[in-house]
Amino acid sequence: MSADNINTKAVISSLNKILELELAGVVRYTHYSFMVYGFGRIPIVSWLRSQASESILHAHEAGELVTQLGGEPSLGIGALLDKNTDNIAEILEESIEHEKAACAAYHALLELVAGKDVMLEEYATRLIADETKHEGEVRKMLRRPGG
Repeated sequence: MSADNINTKAVISSLNKILELELAGVVRYTHYSFMVYGFGRIPIVSWLRSQASESILHAHEAGELVTQLGGEPSLGIGALLDKNTDNIAEILEESIEHEKAACAAYHALLELVAGKDVMLEEYATRLIADETKHEGEVRKMLRRPGG
């Protein structure tokens, strides 16, 4: 990775924000998985825990990029939960907001690196696609059958 074409300080800051958001996602999705009750619990818990696992992978990737650029990974964590609920619809609505925030953070990174660093540009684009797909999945989960 060449830092010659990018504003390294701004990119590190952007990656640290992503790191914090993804770490918050780990906590958020893990907590949500504990709060699900009812007949549909098992598949929903499984999905939430897979989201937590994916968030930690994304956090690892962002942290590695920070150090490749010569920065120090943040010790912070992004915003956590708005409320403590066991209402699945509310959990999924909060999930959408989290996915939107993550997508916005990846878009901000893309703006900093587009046309300047292929690896970082492809990284940001790939994660934008992932987060957009997740948001779409959650929206489908919130739809009523036949609606």
